[in-house]
This record gives sequence, structure tokens and C-alpha cells, in this order.
Amino acid sequence: MPYHAILTGLLLATDETTDSSGSLLGLLVPLILFGGLFYVALILPQRRRSRQMQNLRDSIEVGDQVRTIGGILGRVTRLDGDEAVVDVGGGTHLTITVRAIAEKLGDTEE
Repeated sequence: MPYHAILTGLLLATDETTDSSGSLLGLLVPLILFGGLFYVALILPQRRRSRQMQNLRDSIEVGDQVRTIGGILGRVTRLDGDEAVVDVGGGTHLTITVRAIAEKLGDTEE
């Protein structure tokens, strides 16, 4: 059998076996995999960080040493809802939102 006849037969057989559902499945599988990777790589870690920050903000109490997102260090002297008064030393008190607290620094007992 000549080479071109075999090649033509393979091409015809391939054309007969491909249908629209096969190409649709071939398109959806990579799209679903990409979506899953996107969720695991970007969305899941962001949710975890957000949950950790919310737990930190909920645990802030009067007397805690804190650092704000602006880098200001101080001790919480009063909490009023979503605002905190922070003593930064020298008799200076700053009123900040609790969302501006980046971390607790240490134990409150001296």
C-alpha cells in the first residue's frame, strides 16, 4: 500500500471519530484545571491571611503592645468599638482604627 493511501486513511478515520463533545471536553478540562490552580494559589492563601488578621483584631485587649500598619509602636489604653487609643510614649495618645493594627508585640505583663 502506498504511503499516501495510509496517511489519507488515518486522516479520514480521525475526522470520523472527532465530534463536538470531544473537542468541548478537551477545552473544559484545561479550563477547570486552571481555575483550580488559580483558586489554590491565589484565593485560598488570601482568605487564610484575612481570617488570621480578623482573629488578631478580635483578640486585641487594653494593655497589649501593638504595631500599626504605619510602623507606630504603642500600648492600647482604650477600646471603643472599632477604634483604639494607643499610648506611644511621652504622654502622646493616638486614636486609630483597630484595622490599622498589624500585630501584637508581646506580653502585657511587665
